Order: sequence, then structure tokens, then C-alpha cells
Amino acid sequence: MPEAAGFLAAASTPHGLITLLVFAVSLVLFISGWLAPELTGLLAVALLVSFGVLDPQQAVKGFGSPALITLMGLFALSAGLFRSGGVDRLRAILGSESVRTPRRMILLLVAVVSPLSGFIPNTPIVATLLPVLENWCHRRGISPSKVMLPMSFAVVIGGTITLLGTSTNLLASDVSRQLGYGGIDLFDFTPIGLPIWLLGALYMVVVGDRFLPDRGQDDDLMAAMAKQGYFTEVLIPRGSELVGQSLHNSRLQRRFDVDVLELHRGSQSFGAPLADLELQAGDRMLLRCRKEDLLRLQQEHTIALAPISPVALSASEKAQQMPSVGRKRLVEVLLPAGSNIAGSSVRELRFRQRYNATLLAVRRGQEVIKDLLGKVVLQAGDVLLIQAPTDTIRGLQNSNDLVLLDELEKDLPTTSRKGIAIGICIAVILLPMLQVLDLMASVLFGVVLMVATGCLRPGELQRAIRWDVILLLGSIVCFSVAMQSTGLARGLAVDLLQSLQGWPNYLVLMVVFLLAQLFTETLTNGATVVLLIPIATELAKGLALPPMAFIYAILFAASLSFLTPIGYQCNLMVMGPGRYRFFDMTRYGAPLTIGLTLLTPWLICRHFGL
Repeated sequence: MPEAAGFLAAASTPHGLITLLVFAVSLVLFISGWLAPELTGLLAVALLVSFGVLDPQQAVKGFGSPALITLMGLFALSAGLFRSGGVDRLRAILGSESVRTPRRMILLLVAVVSPLSGFIPNTPIVATLLPVLENWCHRRGISPSKVMLPMSFAVVIGGTITLLGTSTNLLASDVSRQLGYGGIDLFDFTPIGLPIWLLGALYMVVVGDRFLPDRGQDDDLMAAMAKQGYFTEVLIPRGSELVGQSLHNSRLQRRFDVDVLELHRGSQSFGAPLADLELQAGDRMLLRCRKEDLLRLQQEHTIALAPISPVALSASEKAQQMPSVGRKRLVEVLLPAGSNIAGSSVRELRFRQRYNATLLAVRRGQEVIKDLLGKVVLQAGDVLLIQAPTDTIRGLQNSNDLVLLDELEKDLPTTSRKGIAIGICIAVILLPMLQVLDLMASVLFGVVLMVATGCLRPGELQRAIRWDVILLLGSIVCFSVAMQSTGLARGLAVDLLQSLQGWPNYLVLMVVFLLAQLFTETLTNGATVVLLIPIATELAKGLALPPMAFIYAILFAASLSFLTPIGYQCNLMVMGPGRYRFFDMTRYGAPLTIGLTLLTPWLICRHFGL
């Protein structure tokens, strides 16, 4: 290897230069968010094939990998487990009346939830537990900012215990197999993952919520709407300019910041969409509007206040009661990472028609947006306040685009097949561990059994798979193949070898670990794995060290993201519900990151006898 050409020589070749340019474009798109990550990955595949760097078979190699098929099966298995009531006991423990303080909640998270995430993809766990923690915080009068980030950290740390914990682990195993070093078995890195989990658990229990902000209960979305808007019932009087017009053609919503939530005509009630309904004198409308706009409309005799009725409540009363208006409720929903509607404006989505729900406000970090909502471009991590019929809200429980943050206690999954679902999941883990079945085959058998036994319906099976994750992981493997075929990976390893020659093994692994952490915090963990594993393994060969030790260093660094919400979907999912600012995560995660940077390379050295 020392006599091989370096990075500059590899980059000066036509294919090497094209690969670097494609990577640079992808990097800009990943960081800026101009394109969804999975679309960026597909664009990279198309560019590398178009310019002849890879042939089609090489470029789509990732889509046929056992790791990707296994991950698709794991999404379905976790959906069957959750929807059959298999984790109801966990929800009950976390929502117990005996859990009274943030410190006790954090202890439960690291002791119970964290190990569970070693066997179930962590994104569904976070989506399932978000409403549980939200309700617990409301009952106890505790700020969600005191527990949301610890939940995400606990799930992320637990994902390093076994191969099944994260998609990153499975992708690293697949890249290792493609490079000729063999795949990673279910418990191969558990001796390293367990001490990492213990250190993370110790840190979060000892520190508790000291480094976390207290944003209080007053800045939630309901309270913000109580301060900024009114829900009131009005009449359309005779002679009003609205008579004979539709809402779409009237100036009511074009000139004023008004949302019409419901319309009542005699004994009839109409919900969204109302845009094309012709208005008549005597119609009663439930509005969400500012006080100034309400007064102006009254002065112009466009509307008149209706006699007081149960639906004519102020926003503060609405916020306190979490009411249902008619058969409707106000609820908060989260836009998770990978949602198909992220990046689109409310108007483009035709939100009311699409979800049979009215959007009332959007919380983005500390900002509450309630004006000109049609122009708002939705982003991952946004929390939306919506009003919708109970049936619509119940349907959102099966949506991958929106995560319901309010539990519908009467709509929890049926528990009649809970034991079957739990038994299937245990068998899926035990069979590969006992070397009876390959992991992929075991997972696929488990999926079939979930559907055959009624734990999961065929339609739910398709919705459970996170296609954005599948497309992203399948497409970005092309970078790993291109790095190898163009000599860029080998060239970078040569240059690193010249710098690290003679260093102690522990320090070399620490440098690799730090480099991977830097990539993870600015890109995605999947991109980090496919880009750096080929370079790290070439470096390992040049240093006459086990390549698998360097693969482990990349794997753990890519999985342990605690400094920014960019590197890991779980962290991004709690940013909105927890009312966090960007550097809240850095302040809480920095001590843990330093500790893991010192510990993980040492554990890898001990594991491989270096």
C-alpha cells in the first residue's frame, strides 16, 4: 500500500474528479435540505451512471442487499408489535403515577427503553413514546424539555447493543460484506455496546436534567394560540357581502387572517373542506381569528356575533379543555424526519382536503406561526396544531407522515394478539442467535407470521415500511462502490497512513472515530458509513491492523450522534415537542460525546487485542 498513489492522483483522473463533484453536490443538498435526502441519493446514482463512473448493476447494488431487506422486515415487525399492544406495558410503566420527577423518568428510559431499542428500530420507538411523555409532562406540570432529549439519547445509545438496533448497523454490516470482510452477526459487537450503554446511562442518571433548559408549560402550542387567536361562533346576517358567495371567492380569508373551521345551517353541520360551499344568510360559522379582524368584520356588517353557545369559546378555554367541537378535537401532530409532506407548502398540499383537518398553527422551535399558514413550507420537526374529526385523528395513528402527540386512550391497539406478536419477535431474535436461521430469513418469516396471525394487516405492512429510509440507504451505497472503483478510498488511506504511521493503535482508532463523528454531525449516519468504511479498511490494511476494528469505529461513531439534530432522526423528532433550540442538544450531549470518544476506541482495542 505505501507505494500506491495518493488521493490527489486518484482525484485527478476523470472518474475520480466526477465522483468528487457528485459527492460535493450531494453534500450541499444534504446540508441545505433543498432536496429530500432520499432524492439526493437517487440523484447521485443517476449522475454516477450517466457519467460512466459506475455501470447500472454497480450503482444499484445497495437495493439488493440483505441488510436492506432485513431493515424492511424490521419496520414491519415493529409495527406489528406496537399495533397489537405488545408495548402497552412499557407505555403503562412510563405513564405510571409513581414516576413523579424528570430524574426518575430518565432512569426508566435508560433502564427499560434503551435496551429495548437494541432489538427494535429506534424511530418507531420514539414515535410511540412521544405522546406518552407529552401527557406525563402535562399531568405533572413538567416542561417537556426536561425529558424529551434524554428519551432520544437513551434510544440512540441502546441501538448500539445489537445489530438490529439501527439501520446504520445493518448498513455497516452490508458494506463490510461487500468489501470482503464478512457481515456482522447479531451480537458480534455487544461486548462493546454494553459498556457504551452503561456509560450513557450513568451520565444521564447522574446529570439528570441539569443541562436541559426549562421551557415551561406556557409556551406549548395550545397556550400560544390562546394568546394569539380566538375561536368564536358568528352569524352571517342578511345583507352581508358573503351571502351567495363561496369562501374561496369571498374576501373573508383573502383579506383577513381568518380560518373557518365549521359551518352550521339549521340542523346540518359542514366540516372541511368548505371552500366551495355557497354561504347563506343565517349560517353559523366557527372561526379562528384575531380579535382585531373580528372587530373589523363586525363593523363592516360582514358577520355578527352569534348568541353564546357551547362552541363559542375563547381560545384560552379551548386550550384548557382540549375540546371537541361537535365531533372534532384539537390535537398536536409532529412532522417526523422522512415525512413525505416535508418541503411542501400547506396550500400546495391542499392540507384540509388531504387530511380532512384544519391547520391552526405551526410551532417551529421557539417560533409559533399562525399567520398566512397557506404559504408556510412544512419542515421535519414542525409541530402542527390541527382540528379534525375523531375518526380522522384515529386514522393519523397509522400515518408515516404525521405523528400524533395526543393519546386517544379509547383507541389503543387491541391486545388480543399481544402474546403472539411478542412471541414472534422473540423467535426472530433467538433463531439467528442459535444459528438455526440466517437473520434475514428469520425476519422475513416473522413478517409473514405477523400478517398470517392478524397482528398486522397487509395494508398496514406496506405503510409500516419507511420508504424514505430504504431509498436513501439503497442509493448512497453507490458512493462506497465509486470510492473503491476510482481509487479514491485507497488514495485517502495512503495519505492518512503517512500522517498516522507510528501512532499508538488507540490514538489511530480515536482519529478515525472523531472523523466519523464529524461526518455524522454534518451529514447523515448512513452516508458516513458508506463513505468512510472503505477508507478506514484500506488504512487498517496499511497499518497491518484488523479491518473489522476500524469498521466498528465507524459504526459506533455514526450511531452515537449527540451534538446536533442533523445526524440522527430520533434527535430531530424531539426538537419540536421538546421546544429545544439547536445548541440545547450540544450543551447536553457534549460531555457524553467526549466520554464516548475516549471510551469507545479503548473498548475496540481491548476487543481485538490491539
